[in-house]
This record gives sequence, structure tokens and C-alpha cells, in this order.
Amino acid sequence: MIVWINGAFGAGKTTAARELIDLIPNSTLYDPELIGAQLRLLLPAKRLAEVSDYQDLPIWRRLVVDTAAALSSEVGGVLVVPMTLLRQEYRDEIFGALASRRIPVRHVLVRPDETILRRRIAERPEPVVPQAGGGGGPETSCRQWAYDHIEPYSAALEWITSEALVIDTSELTPHEVALRIADAVRTGEAHPCEIVQSDPPTGETLAAGVLLFDEEGRVLLVDPTYKPGWEFPGGVVERGEAPAHAGVREVAEELGIELDRLSGLLVVDWEPPAPPRFGGVRLLFDGGELPAEVAQRIRLPDAELRAFRFVAEQEAQRLLSPRRYERLRWALRARERGTPIYLEGAAPL
Repeated sequence: MIVWINGAFGAGKTTAARELIDLIPNSTLYDPELIGAQLRLLLPAKRLAEVSDYQDLPIWRRLVVDTAAALSSEVGGVLVVPMTLLRQEYRDEIFGALASRRIPVRHVLVRPDETILRRRIAERPEPVVPQAGGGGGPETSCRQWAYDHIEPYSAALEWITSEALVIDTSELTPHEVALRIADAVRTGEAHPCEIVQSDPPTGETLAAGVLLFDEEGRVLLVDPTYKPGWEFPGGVVERGEAPAHAGVREVAEELGIELDRLSGLLVVDWEPPAPPRFGGVRLLFDGGELPAEVAQRIRLPDAELRAFRFVAEQEAQRLLSPRRYERLRWALRARERGTPIYLEGAAPL
């Protein structure tokens, strides 16, 4: 199990975490900040210069999960993680990957009043540290870094407070904060975050996606809770299952919509392996048009999908990863022509 202590920079997460490991038996402090520090030493300066925060590096998010899994296997018990997460898609990616490794996360937000937060930041020591993203840029003080992130923190409160246990720490000492968290973990008040993800594949997979359209010809996309970016309804074809049946099944599970049939196959795309991903064959089927009264009955599984929307092709380009967008683009052309298209790496052969 992981107790993830979220909060603004300067809110006292790490201090409370150090107190907490004395209160929760068989617990270990795990600070992902250390991974960011090592990446500043390991990655080329050119790559570091592309980001202003190491959380924007996919390798950081992957290593946070892999290290947590390795630590859990090595020491067992509870990992106490003091780490600010302000981008919901990064939270989804990390917590979802932990869920796939059967590591539940109890998400706690330590939240002092903003006036008190600013006072605590002002009273912090003022060592000078490299920018979080590295890249050889000018040095930034810890204090200024914390001030600069108050606004993004405030903007993120809506989604954080909707699913994390919020503890007002305005009038609490670090030890009292730790006592409060420990009690919430013991009683179950800090419940596991309900983000789920299927087991990571151990080889190439066959996946079936379904394109559904509204009466204006816009395509339906869904926003998964467990990974960044938008997707098509669909999923991995189970052993012995027909791909078209898998597409119909996934639409029912994800949207609550029972399709009588699929209109046809639009795209076959062979996705090459790109370690740590195995790749495989990706199919896109035409699910046809959803009448407005049917679209109004869509119900999402909260633990897997956050939202859905019908979008035109131009907006889909903004929401989808480049490879998924290319798959969609060719699928739309195939739908116009009435002929399936074969792709390799999202490009026609």
C-alpha cells in the first residue's frame, strides 16, 4: 500500500511523512524527488532543456512506478510518498500503473490556508537548487519555486479535493498532521483511490476500438482515468474472443450502450514494439451513428473513464496522441471510401 501525501510546494508534506513512518508499523519513506535529482545527472542536457519540470518527463513517471513496485517487493509494508501532483493526467498515469501492479494508493491532501502557506514558504531556508527540469538553466530558489506554484496548485484543487482525503493543516504541527493521517489510514477514512487498470501485457496484444458518431458526424472519444490522453471506446481482445464481439462488449462495459452489431472494419494497424511496450495489432470498427436519445443514456464507469465527448476531426487531433490521431484519420477516410485500410505504425503500407 502507498500513502501518497499531496499538497502545495512548502505545505510540509515531507516533514509530515517523516513523522508518519514512526506511526505506521513497517512503513518506509519513498521520495520521488530523488528520482528527479538522478535524472538531472543521467539525461542529456538537450533533453532536460525541453522541460521545465521533471514530472513532464515520461521516464520520471515510469521510474516512480517501477521504483515503488521494487521497493514494495523488497521491504513490504507501507510506502509513504510525499510528492506534489498537480496535473490530473499525471496522477492518473501513475496511480493507474500502480493499480495494475496491485499496489493500492491512499491519496491525502495536506492543505493549509493560503495565508499560512505563504508564511511557511517565507520562513523556509533559502538554499539554491537547479530548476526541476534541469537543462542547465538559471538556478531557482526553493522559496521562489514554491511561490510560483501556488497558482497551479489552486487551479488543481478542484480535481484533487474531489477524490483525496483533505486535511486542513493550518493549525496543526507536523506531528499532529502525521497522527491525523495515520488515524485516517487505520480507520479506512483514507480509502484506496478508485483508479483501475488492467494487468500490463506480457506480449503483443490484439485490441479492438469502436468509432461511434453523433448526428453531426462527430466521433466519440473517452478520457481514461488511468493514463494520459483521450482514447476510442474499446480494449484488448480476450483469448478466444472474436474482435468484433470484443468491440461490442467494450462499448457496453464502458458506455452502457448495447450495440446490435458493428457496421464494418475500418482500419487494421500493426503497432511495432517500442520498449517497454510490446505493440500488436489494433483494429478500428465502425459502430455507426448514435441517435441523440441513445447518446443521452451513456453512463461511464467512474473508476475507468472520467469523461466522454463527441469531437470533430480537428479537435480530435488536439486530444489524441499522434499515433491514435493518424489511426482515426485513416479510419475516417476508410469510412468515406467504404473500404478498410491496412496500416503499419499508423501509416498506410
